[in-house]
Amino acid sequence: MFDGMPHLWKKSFQTEFDGKLSFSDAEEIRRRLASDYTEDLVFMPGLVVEPASTQEVQAVLKWAHEHNVPVTPAGAMTGLSGGALPVQGGISLSTRRLNRIVNIDERNHQVVLEPGVIVQELQEAVQGCGLFYAVDPASRGSCTIGGNLAENSGGPRAVKYGVTKDWVLNLEVVLMDGTVIETGANTLKNSTGYNLTALMVGSEGTLGVITRATLKLLPWPRHTALMLVPFADAHLACRAVSEIFTQGNQPSALEFMEREAIEIAADFAGVRPPAMDEATQAHLLIEVDGFDPSELMPQLERIFPAVEACGAGEPLLAQDESAKNQLWKLRRIVGEAVKAASVYKEEDTVVPRGTLPELLEAVKGIGAKYGFESICYGHAGDGNLHVNILKRGVSEATWEQDLPVAIRSIFEKVVALGGTISGEHGIGWVQRPYMDLAFSPIELQLQRAIKAQFDPKGLLNPGKIWPMEVSKI
Repeated sequence: MFDGMPHLWKKSFQTEFDGKLSFSDAEEIRRRLASDYTEDLVFMPGLVVEPASTQEVQAVLKWAHEHNVPVTPAGAMTGLSGGALPVQGGISLSTRRLNRIVNIDERNHQVVLEPGVIVQELQEAVQGCGLFYAVDPASRGSCTIGGNLAENSGGPRAVKYGVTKDWVLNLEVVLMDGTVIETGANTLKNSTGYNLTALMVGSEGTLGVITRATLKLLPWPRHTALMLVPFADAHLACRAVSEIFTQGNQPSALEFMEREAIEIAADFAGVRPPAMDEATQAHLLIEVDGFDPSELMPQLERIFPAVEACGAGEPLLAQDESAKNQLWKLRRIVGEAVKAASVYKEEDTVVPRGTLPELLEAVKGIGAKYGFESICYGHAGDGNLHVNILKRGVSEATWEQDLPVAIRSIFEKVVALGGTISGEHGIGWVQRPYMDLAFSPIELQLQRAIKAQFDPKGLLNPGKIWPMEVSKI
């Protein structure tokens, strides 16, 4: 197994690959891949390698497998669970140079691309062809397709269009020993054997390194309408979410934001928050889309009785693209704003959307019990509530001792409500202690056995997902 002494293996790597591929052991470059957006964690890799082709990825993994050196795939480092942190040192394998959109197939509504492509760049490229890729995490301007594939990322429009896994047809993957496989076929239907594509999406870089993906596309519904709906009671705002769908509506996005979430985002952005009276405690941000502008207002008019029945106030309708962009900006930067305001822990809870009021009540009750303040927001349309627990005003001892107990209590309630402990951020490094709540021992054993089959030495993104090492199966 890995001996943990980079001076022994780095010289061998440098001798093997000098002049053949891009790599560096400079502290500045290694530090860029030592942290992501997860709290304040820092794990320095011994070496950063930037392959530019599948063949170079093969060579790196094969060498690392033979020399027992850990390899952690890394994208844009925008993750929120520590999934790309090199917790055991070794090699950080950056996909930065694997950044080509290989082909946009307008006839079959597909795109072939490499993992280093920025999500927003993909969206804009296919929109130029009248096509649509809907997955749009808050960090879409910086996060990469590879990271989205690793974590099965979602975003606001998942409520109508699904998460990353729903858009993937086929993947090219390099295994830890250098073997290259394809997981599926470039077809809309595939009933041939086990679904290795679904297995790879969301596996957090623990089973293989994705070097190419084929994604499906849709015609672009270029017209949208957006309204911000205030509520004097946050729990009623959550109740309205289920009511919207019960009455037969299908918004393209449905986001929940507590009052403080909007205020802290506006302050961070240096803009005025939307006008709201003193009684307002939460908002729903509701978007509809269509291929013709005439489709939009009827959709909003059908939605409003559902929110009105739950005590909604007068909605604010975004009058133009600038107003829509301003509202979406506030929603997208909430996480960044919270991080700037306080040391925090973000929990990516998800429950059946009809139980959102019970989840919010439990979160606030647990916070009161343990003395923690929380700011909640998220993709309410699919039951995904981001719970940001703030450290401000909390002693170091209380934070270290009581916070894990409080988080476990939140997750116990999540599971009791029929939910699970991560909706889109993944398990990575920080959520491993809670996996026993989501899975039975036999279910965990089966997952570890899959990991061991793909990576018997446990070298690929080691230390992630499970609280015990694969070698302890």
